Amino acid sequence: MASTYTDLGLELMATGENAGTWGTKTNANLNLIEQLTGGVSSLSIAGGAGTQALTIADGALTGTAQQRVIEFTGTISGNRIITFPLLTETFYFIKNNTSGAYTVQLKAVSGSGATVTFATTDKAWKLIYLDGVATNTGVYEIPLATADAVTLTGTQTLTNKTLTDPKIGTKILDVNGLELLNLTATASAVNELTLANAATGNKPTFTASGGDTNIGVSIQPKGTGTVTIDALTFPAADGTADQILTTNGSGVLSFVDNTGGTDWQAVKTGTYTAVAGEGIFANTTSGAWTLTLPASPAIGDEVSVVDYAGTFDTNNLTVGRNSQNIQGSAADLTVATERAGFTLAFTDGTQGWLLKNN
Repeated sequence: MASTYTDLGLELMATGENAGTWGTKTNANLNLIEQLTGGVSSLSIAGGAGTQALTIADGALTGTAQQRVIEFTGTISGNRIITFPLLTETFYFIKNNTSGAYTVQLKAVSGSGATVTFATTDKAWKLIYLDGVATNTGVYEIPLATADAVTLTGTQTLTNKTLTDPKIGTKILDVNGLELLNLTATASAVNELTLANAATGNKPTFTASGGDTNIGVSIQPKGTGTVTIDALTFPAADGTADQILTTNGSGVLSFVDNTGGTDWQAVKTGTYTAVAGEGIFANTTSGAWTLTLPASPAIGDEVSVVDYAGTFDTNNLTVGRNSQNIQGSAADLTVATERAGFTLAFTDGTQGWLLKNN
């Protein structure tokens, strides 16, 4: 009776056969077993789209499917299909070390059994198992890590995971891969930012920390953009020495000259509506006119008035109340005193605007 061979190429010798060569054949089998269990091969699969077969050589060490570890090499210019012989029941460690952004599919030489595919950018290892089913051998991937493990090439969603001192690259992206934050590394960095949460009733903090003893935090808009914090919009300009920030009542801040708290305006010669905090040089030389107080004033708002030309006695200045009381009266204020100078301060809806000095 002639020898037969296993599906992986080991020779099964019949009783009484191979006299004088039995030792040689046994040693060949042992060498093949060693190669099947721990052998490593590097196999070029270079080429364009197409199929390349791995082989089993009966009783020999030359079959390309007779190694435990197989590394695919070469430059591929199309999707490659690598086939295994039918009936092969074993497992392999396979590394896709090819060049070229194309898939590499592992399957049986025929039939519709399961397949395993390296994606176009997957140049990693796979552990695969062949079930050896006759005419329809299936190829299955055995994960090299648990389903929720982080891998070098995979994309994972981390839930309830603690990252201790992670090193992050130059960007933090959103779920669509779009930029949220750009990070700039500094070789000699010593200062840092600390973002701290807080207990009930306390504010979270964003603080400059570490490194220098005294260090500020810089928030800079792009171009002529502005910085808005808690509904306050800060000016893009730097201002000049001794200027102060004022608001327009809608949260927009701007730099004005510091004149002791009063924003003095250029001389007015006709009808004008004042803004809280303004000082008005009123000129009635050409005739009487009306200065209207601010609408919707808040407690503490002030408007100052000075008789610019000493003509209030000739041409009176009328201070329009703008729906608020003046000195507790629902009437406009007529100023007829030469060289008068006074400040009106708003208190509430009952007394309205009160003379601060007269």
